[in-house]
Amino acid sequence: MKHMKKILPLLLCAALLLGGCGGESQDDGEGQETSAAVQEDSAAQEKYSGQVFAMDTYMSLDVYSDSQETVDRAISRITEMEALFSTTDEASEIYAVNADGTGTVSGDVEYVLSRALELCALTGGALDISIYPVVRAWGFTTGEYRIPGESELAALLERVDYTAVTLENGVVTLGEDMMIDLGSVVKGYTGDALTEQLAQEGVTSALLNLGGNVQALGAKPDGSLWRVAIQDPNDSDGVLGVVSVEDKAVVTSGGYERYFEGADGEIYWHIIDPGTGAPAKNGLVSVSIIGDSGLYCDALSTALFIMGEERAVAFWRERRDFEMVLVTDDGRLLVSAGLEDSFESLDTYPMEIIDP
Repeated sequence: MKHMKKILPLLLCAALLLGGCGGESQDDGEGQETSAAVQEDSAAQEKYSGQVFAMDTYMSLDVYSDSQETVDRAISRITEMEALFSTTDEASEIYAVNADGTGTVSGDVEYVLSRALELCALTGGALDISIYPVVRAWGFTTGEYRIPGESELAALLERVDYTAVTLENGVVTLGEDMMIDLGSVVKGYTGDALTEQLAQEGVTSALLNLGGNVQALGAKPDGSLWRVAIQDPNDSDGVLGVVSVEDKAVVTSGGYERYFEGADGEIYWHIIDPGTGAPAKNGLVSVSIIGDSGLYCDALSTALFIMGEERAVAFWRERRDFEMVLVTDDGRLLVSAGLEDSFESLDTYPMEIIDP
């Protein structure tokens, strides 16, 4: 089977950050930059950068600070997070819980698991951290891609139920033959943790590209907003629009991130619908969430992709504590009303503003 795993190193991100990813800015042919994170060094601060491959993706950090050590400490935190939440590292608490069906978790893991369970409930199970055995059966955790049979999926789906996961006083208990994976929220939480760490160290301006999860600390040193470009899901080199942000997370989920082509010629992507056990095909090909919390945005980018257009719009109208950019499989661009003044469409798709 043909396959593609993630986007190639530092060339593309789910939310493009050509400045933040260490590449050169792209020009739209009219002398105007279409790159995200167009940055201008301040006389009072110096930009320090770092790159790391972690959590199955390439990450880059641009931090305005007085020392490269600030970036180095942030990268160390990323590698610590990866080890904490790994489903394959035998030393991780998550691995132990999955192996034994129960276990004690602490610190970051306890907090993230607690929030993830809350978000599973909030999204009506569109987000389900117990989907891991199904994702593994498709080969998305190993790279050994395959199409599970109907009977196999039916049996696996009997083990998918976030409500059977309990967390009390740091002790996790899973239902019979269940396994969990916090990968749907870990990068978002990592962005939150890093911006908090950097702020505690006195940093007021930084841009973190965590492989599709973009986290902005403050504005740019000159006071202008960060410009984060969102990738065109139908063009690996294209941008569908740019959103201007300050102190926000921008998280994009799309079928183009990780997929394979089956022997039947169909494309199968890694975002699995807990209701069917198959790749979610509910009318959306890309979902970008903009909000205050990386963890929250990370969870919603997956959940709303699975919900599909109608449920996603209804969810936004009910909550109104985030903004979103949706791309439908029939070529429409839906932008929530709160982004009307901060999102710039590049006219790739007909744009519609979603009213409250």
